Amino acid sequence: MAPKFRDVDQTTPLLLDCNNNNGRCGNDVRRIGNGSIVHIERNDKPSPLDAHYGTMLVDPVDGRTLEHPTTNLDTLMHMLNGNLGTGILAMPDAFKNAGLYVGFFGTLAMGVICTHCMHLLVRCSHILCRRYGRPSLSYAEVGYYALDSGPSWAQPLATSFRRLINTFLIVMQLGLCCVYYLFVAVNLRELLEYLGVQVSVLTVLGYLLIPLTLMNMVRSLKLLTPTSLTASVLAIAGLAIAFLFLLQDLPHSASVRPVSSWSTLPLYFGTVMYAFEGIGVVLPLENNMANPRDFIAWNGVLNTGMTIVVCLYSAVGFYGYLKYGEQAQGSVTLNLPNDNLLAQIVRLLMAVAVLASYALQFYVPMTILAPVVTKHFHHRHCAEYVLRLVTVLLTFVLAAIIPNLGTFISLVGAVSTSTLALVFPPLIDLLTLWPDGDRPGRRWIVLKDALIIAFGACGFFFGTAKSLATIFGTSGEDDTSGLH
Repeated sequence: MAPKFRDVDQTTPLLLDCNNNNGRCGNDVRRIGNGSIVHIERNDKPSPLDAHYGTMLVDPVDGRTLEHPTTNLDTLMHMLNGNLGTGILAMPDAFKNAGLYVGFFGTLAMGVICTHCMHLLVRCSHILCRRYGRPSLSYAEVGYYALDSGPSWAQPLATSFRRLINTFLIVMQLGLCCVYYLFVAVNLRELLEYLGVQVSVLTVLGYLLIPLTLMNMVRSLKLLTPTSLTASVLAIAGLAIAFLFLLQDLPHSASVRPVSSWSTLPLYFGTVMYAFEGIGVVLPLENNMANPRDFIAWNGVLNTGMTIVVCLYSAVGFYGYLKYGEQAQGSVTLNLPNDNLLAQIVRLLMAVAVLASYALQFYVPMTILAPVVTKHFHHRHCAEYVLRLVTVLLTFVLAAIIPNLGTFISLVGAVSTSTLALVFPPLIDLLTLWPDGDRPGRRWIVLKDALIIAFGACGFFFGTAKSLATIFGTSGEDDTSGLH
């Protein structure tokens, strides 16, 4: 007999792409014994399936009905776009807080761990889809169903865990949007000064409100593919030109510290975790693929994209710190010479690339917030557009009051990305495996997951504390990343 599970609470909105599901937002899809497919409305309460019923359940990837599915190339572009943002440009500053060799090998190690955790999240999603008869799940839903099918003492916490994940997702993605916003404004200000136009960063932030507002009125992930493609091409072009500066007249490796102080390592951790900012878009991307099996294959979209990302992070951090040493700023573009036309082209390319990436980062919090807000209004589409406008204005206000770009990047990484990328996925993996107590190698899986959770938790506490101490200690100082 199958273990008894609680009925699923449906009061908390879940992360769904309600605009890309052929009108069946939140419906379950099950294949019954005669091979036909039954769509079950959200107000029906799904229950876990026992082994006998599970043999009749179609694989979750086969039950998805998408109006605008994304191809493998679309998804790879979104994957690169979701990771090649401002974080990669902050890598020299991260290496400054760790040392040349600690930064290099630490980045490679954390890249492997983060990629593994992304695999855990997607695989647990597939297991829980089969267990509950769902075609796809969001990050918050995966956490909810993992606790709901876990030990009996943990089941009452399922709803709270779902809300916690959604909260961290909103904080992380809106934090990314704020950093993106400020990064674009700072680099455009530098470009305008080169052209002889004196203007403050706050003024540039105001001018950027119009294009950002228009861009974030797009509600479909498929329709964002052109902006992701544009952003990826511009980012790679900008990095290629930046390497012309980074590789010129490189000093000897002895000119920089191989190992930095222990006191600054938490800042390094936070910045690197911020750079691996793609955890929030992993499941939305996989859920919208035409061929989702290709996402976590050994040569699939996830491994291909993260291999490119980790190599670029390591290279930019290594050569950027070796070139600029202790003078490395919160964005390597700020270290480029102000009187050089090629340097201004790099700033322009990266600014436009990050501006185009803003919409993808904005997509995730909107899928969480929109169902909560619009259910109280009769004209839901109008309410969602107003919500998008208000949220863009919120990121404008937050970007305007950020005192230090580099330290704020570290804070966002330590607070949200470390928990979402390192703590929650292995925890979900442990809870998902709970009903399979006799699984081979269970002890080693538990040990591995526990070590990753401990590593992420330490980074969260120490990274957050150090970032806050640095922000409050330097908020009154002049900084090139601020609004001067």
